[in-house]
Amino acid sequence: MANVVHKLTEQEIQQLMQQVSFETSQLPNGMKARTKYNQTTINIYNSGKVMFQGKQAETVAQQLLPNHGTSSNATASKTKQTSVTTISYNQYNCIGSDEAGSGDYFGPLTVCAAYVSKEHAQILKTLGVDDSKKLTDFKIVELAEQLITFLPHSLLTLDNIKYNERQALGWSQVKMKAVLHNEAIKNVTQKISTDELEYIVIDQFAERGVYQRYALSALPFPEKTQFETKGESKSLAIAAASIISRYAFVKHMDHIAKTMRCDIPKGASNKVDLAAARIIEQHGIAKLDSISKKHFKNREKAQSLVNKKYN
Repeated sequence: MANVVHKLTEQEIQQLMQQVSFETSQLPNGMKARTKYNQTTINIYNSGKVMFQGKQAETVAQQLLPNHGTSSNATASKTKQTSVTTISYNQYNCIGSDEAGSGDYFGPLTVCAAYVSKEHAQILKTLGVDDSKKLTDFKIVELAEQLITFLPHSLLTLDNIKYNERQALGWSQVKMKAVLHNEAIKNVTQKISTDELEYIVIDQFAERGVYQRYALSALPFPEKTQFETKGESKSLAIAAASIISRYAFVKHMDHIAKTMRCDIPKGASNKVDLAAARIIEQHGIAKLDSISKKHFKNREKAQSLVNKKYN
């Protein structure tokens, strides 16, 4: 299946929408309009990107956007692999997995696995998919709301209450991540033709043996599974999974901030201690525990700040 992506101005988008009838209601977040035209799916995103998917994608794109040529053809020849890695994952059909929130006192642990075919790898490059740590929250949201419309994926969220319950039972964070990663990957294998799957690549947070011991269930395709440090720079599948998991984390943090009616900082810095102390003062320690990871040192530091204030 061919894929073509173009970046349009608002005027060009309006001209395109005048040529073809588009749906504009009940759309996924981040999508402006979509339609099916001449066996081609056309998605228009709020970012101004327009994606054509289907066997006739290039022909339809040239027909509807004659002034844009084919320079954004997402099925162009493979670009040279620049990452230092033994496997050029972007030249294969891959499931990648990554997580967000593991180093943050506030908010849940989110894990995503995403399937990126060789063809979709080219689309991701065109869309500007990169290491999520290099992207602003705004860009994370913009990209994720595009990716979730066409990438087979599984997004799992371990909220703070369940996280703290597992931790109290003796689960390490590594075990939680191993279980979530493995489940997300298994979920994705149910959504694709595994005959075409060539690699499963996990952003490494534990050695393979530790991961297998903690995962509670067998790896879906152990012979195809690889573990990579700094995986986002080596695999677009991991980069996409990272963006989607980070997107879910950001959305949950926004919800917490709205519910608490105060700024909820990310990470585990002194700024986090101060925010936690304010929540204890205003809402109590139980409320704080319901939106945070209890075993982090920030909890103890926040309690000390409150005690010093009143003693």
